[in-house]
Amino acid sequence: MADPADTAITPKRALPSAAALAGIALVAALACIALAQLLTERIQRNQLAWIETPLLALLPAGFDNDPLTDQLSLRAEQVMGTAQPVIAYRARRGDERHAIALRVIAPDGYRGPIELLVGITPEGELLGVKVLSHEETPGLGDAFENRSAGWLEDFAGLSLESPPQARWRMRRDGGDFDAFTGATITPRAIVTTVRRTLELYRSNQSLLWAAGP
Repeated sequence: MADPADTAITPKRALPSAAALAGIALVAALACIALAQLLTERIQRNQLAWIETPLLALLPAGFDNDPLTDQLSLRAEQVMGTAQPVIAYRARRGDERHAIALRVIAPDGYRGPIELLVGITPEGELLGVKVLSHEETPGLGDAFENRSAGWLEDFAGLSLESPPQARWRMRRDGGDFDAFTGATITPRAIVTTVRRTLELYRSNQSLLWAAGP
């Protein structure tokens, strides 16, 4: 029968076990950090791939930088009506401004926020508007996703002068913009947000075009 003294763990024998556990814990922690970094990078790559198609479709050809990486984040709650930051994607040709796309939120859609990509020339004229995400019903979504009426196409070429700012509202509100069939809240939200985006651009051109990273 073994002597209990032979099986008892003495302090000297416990030290290697504690060191081993510490080593395992360190390896596990480093593995978690590496995995988190990998997942973050993958998410960032997926986000870039997701935004790339509508962004390149909106920006005119001729730029020689990468708008996906030449970007800037701007908080503009007072102008845009939401605390969500505005993301600016800048397209340049050499040292010249070529076009800019602002990723903004229309906070008051019928069923929730609507994420938009608004393309603007350096002079402040709209290149176009694309919907990135929304929670609208399929019928409403058809009208502004260009699957039926192509409602968004009417924004191209407009500015704060054409029509004047006072006319940037729905026709039933005394403005120049038509509503979808049977819908007013969602188109009103989009028109208002596009107008606010143009106002933001006009007031912050120097900041929006500041040297990129």
